[in-house]
This record gives sequence, structure tokens and C-alpha cells, in this order.
Amino acid sequence: MNAWIDQALWCLDRRQAAVLVTVAWVQGSAPREAGAKMLVSAGHQWFTIGGGHLEWKAAEFARARLRADDGPDRWIEALPLGPALGQCCGGMVHLLFERLRESDRAWLEALCAGLQTPAGRIREVGLGGAGVAPWVRVSAPDEAESAAIAADAAGPDADRLLRPDPVRGCLTLREAVRPDPLHVVIFGAGHVGQALVHVLGTLPCRVTWVDARDDLFPGAVPANVSIEATDTPEAVIDEAPPGSCFLIMTHDHALDQRLCEQLLRRDDVAYFGLIGSQTKRRKFEHRFRARGIPPERVARIVCPIGEPGIEGKQPAVIAVAVAAQLLRLRSERERRAGAPARAEAPAH
Repeated sequence: MNAWIDQALWCLDRRQAAVLVTVAWVQGSAPREAGAKMLVSAGHQWFTIGGGHLEWKAAEFARARLRADDGPDRWIEALPLGPALGQCCGGMVHLLFERLRESDRAWLEALCAGLQTPAGRIREVGLGGAGVAPWVRVSAPDEAESAAIAADAAGPDADRLLRPDPVRGCLTLREAVRPDPLHVVIFGAGHVGQALVHVLGTLPCRVTWVDARDDLFPGAVPANVSIEATDTPEAVIDEAPPGSCFLIMTHDHALDQRLCEQLLRRDDVAYFGLIGSQTKRRKFEHRFRARGIPPERVARIVCPIGEPGIEGKQPAVIAVAVAAQLLRLRSERERRAGAPARAEAPAH
């Protein structure tokens, strides 16, 4: 997730000194994957690189740098989780520390702008060395770079962002920063919609939240949620990108049916959920058949929604069950996308 970019800019805006910590390389078992981030100031901590003694030690390193403010702005710490920190994982984690300054604003804003495109941006951090100054560079990936990064992410080097740069003779971190491919469109700002947005706001996805009743939306929403207060929700269906996930859970069964019919016209939907019981599903199926909609299209609708086996009608329970279903879909999509890349990785 990319909320760390907004938080880093928030710190710069308030002249709050902070250190960005990135898991740059994982060897063996570790609590978080390469690319996980944490932001540390003198009195606050945002996000997580896995908790426990590792995170405590990383925060200690970061705050020591903020107090002294006379060392390098970018450096690596290699931490053996078992021998040094007493954690059961037993692997080795290499952490990149970056003391953020006003001069870092440009690349942070470039990442923000890049997240408006599906390809995102490549962030490259060079630690420098003899005769080579450290650097941070943000660039738009071309097709070859995108394919190479996808292969690395799915192959044996998935846990390594940090590598020697043979040209400059120093260590360099390269990471892809792009919007999460899981896009969820939620129709309905009622109790279940509120609960679901609350959960999805903490997960790796982008959410579009739609309702005509503007007064139902909260004053603030998570960074990955955008609000569409509109009385023409069908237009949101037409404008959503291919591969989106849709959840129809409005206050009006007639509106639910209208949105379902609009959505059934699309052939590129990753998930189509309709809140309701088996009885509601049967009624809708009967109405769709009367309108000549093919049964195989109607069969795409998930109703009731939520991961099977999670029982309960409370909004929070339904939200957790639906979020689990969407995360399973996300994992399956990543596995399918990664299979060819893993096969080609050795040649690459």
C-alpha cells in the first residue's frame, strides 16, 4: 500500500523530522515482505515492518539518527532476527533507512502523480560510495522494465529489492510503486457499506464508494477510498476499469436490480456481489430470465456475499466475510499472473 507517501509529505508539510524505513532484502523467514515500510518521527510511528523486537530496534535506529542529525541520510542495517533480536523467525532482514528532508519532496510528489497511472513509477535509491553521491530517482517504467519487475516479484528474487550496481559500484534499491490492481466499487452507504469501507480502508485495494445520499458519507475516509455522490450510479459501472470488483448493497431493491442489469452487460468483471439472501437471489434470477438475460450471465452473481463458513448478519461480520472473499480473489489473481513470470525468470 502507498499511504506512506502521503504520510511522508504530511511530515514535510509540518516540518516534522522523520525517517522512512523499508524492508530492502529478506533472507529466510521474516515477519514482513520486501517493500514493507514504516515511518518514524521523534514521537510517532506509522505503518509496520512486522512488529516485535525488529520494529522496536528499527525505530531506535531511526530516532538515534534524528537526535544526532549528523550521519548519512541513507544507510542499511542488516539484522539477524534470531541471534540479535531473539525472534523466532530466524531469518535476516536488511533495512533501508532514509532521513527525509525538504529536498525529498520532489520525488515523493512524483510518486503521487505516478499513482494516477496503472503503470505507476519506479523508485531507485542509490546509497553512493567512493566518488558517487547518493541519489533517489523516480521514473515511468517502460514495457520491458514492467515485465522484468513482474518477473522478479513472482520469481526467486521476490524478497530482494537491494542489489549491487555494477556501473556505479554501490548498493541500489529499486522498487515498483503503483496503484493496487484490486479496484472495488461499492454501491450503498448504509450500515454494511460503512463497515466494509472501514475494513477495506486498511487493506491493499482501491475503493470507489457510491451513493446518492451525500449526507450518509462520513466526514473523512481512508486514503484509498474515493466517494461518488451521484444520482446516476449506472455511469460509475460504465466508467470502472476492466477487472474491477463490484458490490451492490443499496437501500432499495429496485435500484439493486437496475444496477445488476447494468453490470450484467459487462464481460470484464472480476467479482459481482449482491447483498441479500437466497430468496432475494431466486427472485432476481426469475426477473432476469423474464428479461431474456442468459442464465450463464446471472450465474456470475455472488449472492449471498461473503466467504463461505463465516456466519452472522451483523454489518461488521458481513464486512469481514466480504473482505476475506476479495482478498482470496486478489491472491488467486496474483498467482495466475505470476505463474508465467516464474517460468521465464531464469532466462531473464
